[in-house]
Amino acid sequence: MLLQLGTISRSAVEDLSQSFNDLPETDHLDGKYRLRRYSVIKCSEDKCDKLEGEDFFQSEDYNSFQGGMTRKFEPIESSVIHSKGMLEIYNRFKSVVGFSDGQKVDVHQMRVITLEEETQVSPEGIHQDGYDYICIVGINRHNIRGGNFLSYGNKDEEPFMSLPLEAGAMVVVDDRRLWHNASVIKSRYPIGYEAGFLDTFILTMRFDR
Repeated sequence: MLLQLGTISRSAVEDLSQSFNDLPETDHLDGKYRLRRYSVIKCSEDKCDKLEGEDFFQSEDYNSFQGGMTRKFEPIESSVIHSKGMLEIYNRFKSVVGFSDGQKVDVHQMRVITLEEETQVSPEGIHQDGYDYICIVGINRHNIRGGNFLSYGNKDEEPFMSLPLEAGAMVVVDDRRLWHNASVIKSRYPIGYEAGFLDTFILTMRFDR
């Protein structure tokens, strides 16, 4: 499986969307416009649990923007981890990839806001993340243009797919064989009138964890 498109239910989107209003800024380079929480989870058939003491690290081989350092984020709220919406996302991801219950999955809960005329959703550019599979789920988009998920067969090629991350849209990608990026977001209205934002969950997994 190289890439598969899908959706999550409207009820799952509604279950999770309000929690994005409480995402904090961070002290990282992108911390003022990419608000984020991060946790590592594993789920059984009917429940997800958060693993404590897990920090996020990416090699510079995969992230030239902020790689080579341990990045700390506030954890995803327990009410989100234990929600039916999160369990649905995990199970959809599991059914596409074929991993087992109890597989560790990294979860990034992110809101990208339009601070400037153009805001980079993915400041590292065309990249891989160093996992076996990644899963991106759109939850909400407000007052923006752009923010499409872009997929590439090779880092030096044009994208073969451009997917608007509408609420409920889900894409699973083989991170070992494909590359990805996201198009910039722009406010539909002049800066200073009303900020726009894009809300997503990004899940990543490796079979050796």
